[in-house]
Amino acid sequence: MKLTFIGADHEVTGSCHMLTVGNKTIIVDCGMEQGPDLFVNQQIPVKPSDIDAILVTHAHIDHTGLIPLMVKNGFTGSIYSTSATAQLCRIMLQDSAHIQEFEAEWKNRKAKRSGNPEVEPMYTVQDALKAAEMFVPCAYKTEVQICDGIRARFTDVGHLLGSACIEVWATEGDVTKKILFSGDVGNTDQPILKDPQTVDEADYVLIESTYGDREHDAEKPDYVGDFTKILRDTFIRGGNVVVPSFAVGRTQELLYFIREIKTQGLLPEFPDFEVYVDSPLANNATNVFNENVSDCFDEDALALVNQGINPLVFPGLKMTITSDESKAINFDNNPKVILSASGMCDAGRIRHHLKHNLWREDSTVCFVGYQAEGTLGRRLIEGEKEVTLFGEKIQVMAKIESLKGVSGHADCQGLLDWLGGLKKAPQKVFVVHGEDTVTDIFAQKITDKFGYKTYAPYSGAEYDLIADELTVDAPAIPIEKKDEFGNVIQTGFQKAMKRKKTDDGHFVVDGRSDQKEAVVKKSEKKYAQKIRPEYTELLLQMSELQRVVSEAGGMANADLKKFTEQIRVLAENWKIE
Repeated sequence: MKLTFIGADHEVTGSCHMLTVGNKTIIVDCGMEQGPDLFVNQQIPVKPSDIDAILVTHAHIDHTGLIPLMVKNGFTGSIYSTSATAQLCRIMLQDSAHIQEFEAEWKNRKAKRSGNPEVEPMYTVQDALKAAEMFVPCAYKTEVQICDGIRARFTDVGHLLGSACIEVWATEGDVTKKILFSGDVGNTDQPILKDPQTVDEADYVLIESTYGDREHDAEKPDYVGDFTKILRDTFIRGGNVVVPSFAVGRTQELLYFIREIKTQGLLPEFPDFEVYVDSPLANNATNVFNENVSDCFDEDALALVNQGINPLVFPGLKMTITSDESKAINFDNNPKVILSASGMCDAGRIRHHLKHNLWREDSTVCFVGYQAEGTLGRRLIEGEKEVTLFGEKIQVMAKIESLKGVSGHADCQGLLDWLGGLKKAPQKVFVVHGEDTVTDIFAQKITDKFGYKTYAPYSGAEYDLIADELTVDAPAIPIEKKDEFGNVIQTGFQKAMKRKKTDDGHFVVDGRSDQKEAVVKKSEKKYAQKIRPEYTELLLQMSELQRVVSEAGGMANADLKKFTEQIRVLAENWKIE
């Protein structure tokens, strides 16, 4: 009985885990990497045709985006998820496929002019549609037989409509182990969705760590009041409020807030302001929300529905579908709200709206969700003054705001609270789905609070669940090379270097030159450092330094030079040869 870590290991996106039980193999999540790709991912070590089933925690593309590729390459099993997740995946995977086809078409036009060979899309809309037909909708809190020796149960964790943690019972011979996959754990007291529910027990836990090193504001945020202030200040200046928003989840929450602002008359100066949802995917997703009221909505949202009120609809709401409708938004001079994807600004129609609004002092760009390191959204939040969009340099003159507390992810304390629902200690907690140092920091926090044994694997690690031991360790292999389009060449399910454990407890490296052996030994040394409490404290202080640096933009030039020199000297003094 073996657990193999494939994706979102010391990274935030691309979740994928493989469970082997006897002669059966299942995958839990099969996500696409989004944003910066730091480490090479291990290739799934079996053919797609040999995988018996895929289990999906929720519909976000970083958990589902490679499912059509698996289908294209021969997967014929069933895909298990909640009903709402199955419905969302039908539209989201098609949207992802459209993007793959569009990018391939764009590259081929360029390749034709330069005489280079054409490329194929990663997968097509037909692959996505075929995948959608393979979903098996499952009810919350109901055990499902996946295949011989494997059962599963989905429990609501309040991250997204239909999101779930998954309990998996695996039986091999006369031994049964229960593995709990957290998926993405939601924040509490969020609009529309229920709070995360916990699980009583598990032998092993895989837990996400997106916010594993930080807390949301201690004081419960006034979402409606804060957003009302941003709208008022911007409309008075005569500008637009542009909101980069994830099409599924965050957009619907904002519609909920705006309906409240309008119905309570909180903006009497601008009672008829218009709101554009400029995302066909978001529009389709909103329909799915309206079809899953009883299973997924919280008490407040249900109360509105029972009164005959749609909590996601209000006067002045406009849904744009075609590209012409999208372009027309920027020729309307009236102050307005524009909700558009993608939420991190790295793709989609939002980039056109940023091009038309970032240079305007009267406009505001308001972020309402997590921005991964290296994304355009993160760079804007951190104060970048000039960006390039569609080959054109744009000065950032708009006001940049972040609506505090609007996060679909539990913070560090929320994750610990969710893990605290266990009534007895698991054998091991695996920390995944977090930025590189954050996984180690959060693993140490779990050990400090509960005394649980923890491990933050890199892609390629394997764990024997019956013997309770690591059988294949894997070092971090950084990605460095990119092609002319900015795409990482050395990526996407490539095989990572790995070490196998011998009977005497040592690790050996097969088929490596002396040079590669040295690389692995250096990685082993790095990993050994990471698990020591002293090293974890150093990582915590590094995070604090990063925070100070990110806020240093307002310093005087002399202070910036002094600060920079101090950091340079510190790094030079502690350089490890």
